[in-house]
Amino acid sequence: MKINKEKFENVYRIIMAMIITALVTFSVTSVVLYRTGRIEYIAVSKADTTGLGSLLSSFKQLLNNKYLYEFEEEKMTEAAIKAYISAVGDEYTVYYTPEEMKDFQTYTNGSYIGVGLYMSADTENNKIVVVSPIKNSPADLVGIKSGDIIVKVDGKSYDAAEISDMANNIKGKEETTVTIEILRGTETLNFTIERKRINLYLVEGKVLNENIGYILLNSFDEECAERFKIAYEELKQKEIKSLIIDLRDNGGGIVDEAMKIADYILDKDSEMLITRDKNGNEEITKAKNNPIIDTPIVMLVNENTASASEMLAGALKDYKKAIIVGKTTYGKGVIQELYSLKDGSGLKITTKEYYTPNRNKIQKVGITPNYEIDYKGENNTDEQLQKAIEVLSEK
Repeated sequence: MKINKEKFENVYRIIMAMIITALVTFSVTSVVLYRTGRIEYIAVSKADTTGLGSLLSSFKQLLNNKYLYEFEEEKMTEAAIKAYISAVGDEYTVYYTPEEMKDFQTYTNGSYIGVGLYMSADTENNKIVVVSPIKNSPADLVGIKSGDIIVKVDGKSYDAAEISDMANNIKGKEETTVTIEILRGTETLNFTIERKRINLYLVEGKVLNENIGYILLNSFDEECAERFKIAYEELKQKEIKSLIIDLRDNGGGIVDEAMKIADYILDKDSEMLITRDKNGNEEITKAKNNPIIDTPIVMLVNENTASASEMLAGALKDYKKAIIVGKTTYGKGVIQELYSLKDGSGLKITTKEYYTPNRNKIQKVGITPNYEIDYKGENNTDEQLQKAIEVLSEK
């Protein structure tokens, strides 16, 4: 395909954190946005006469002349493009159909209609696995858990390659229901769940043990850093002596917001984030302000903490500004740029890798905690949180 670029105003460079499926309805596709860069509208010639275009044109002609039945050319074209892009071999380089691009834009606005599941395609075992339910979502309230395997939706079976189709079928109108069949160990469970509007982003603060502040961040959306700052200032008025920042199951978000939070804690001019392109060119993001948070910090992470969350955790760990407790993080350390085509479809391409201030690699490595603690949840006990409280109590 011959591609001609036409630049368009007001565009975002997109980093996808934990991209599992092209649809964003219930996937762990938390989005990380840079407010710099551009979305580029690309004109694609459908009548290309060389290379792939010529081959597809020949197939189309044969089908038109010989195939017995009707066929949907648009659907076939989309499938061909998806297969072509998928063959790159990079799970984060993805083609979005026009409908999927609309879903993506809905997701980045911070809410959608669904049941509230983050899920991933386990291609090795050909299964679709629940990463985690969103807190207080319909899926969470009915009892779906991390590690559950989704077998059927409304009676239809799906494998790993069909995660996008399954996500489409889980979607629907608000206040309608969907039935999801789950395999949990050897037990098969069925849940009928009402679809509702899901608010993806949450900043929640409270005081633990009289003088330990606790702030939960489940993603980095617009103005998240400001809400974090307000939550911290409210906790400070309650005379907290230390702070727990909970990034467990936080799949990422807007990079600028994560870096603003790092800026609240790190010294001015500290290197917070390093990105590197295919030619080895580096961009370094530095703290712009003097820190406003000087209390001891423990950061909670787990295997679903990804992308922008790993940037924040890695920066604070490198500078010894926080003690990390939990499990090694997901290891999503590459950046994608999103290009919107004129027909409304999109192409997301991996363009850069990012590193911690000490130039530690994150991609497929993750951030290793200072204290490796399993979460078992026995007797309603949060072992990771209890360790964080223990560490701060010794300060």
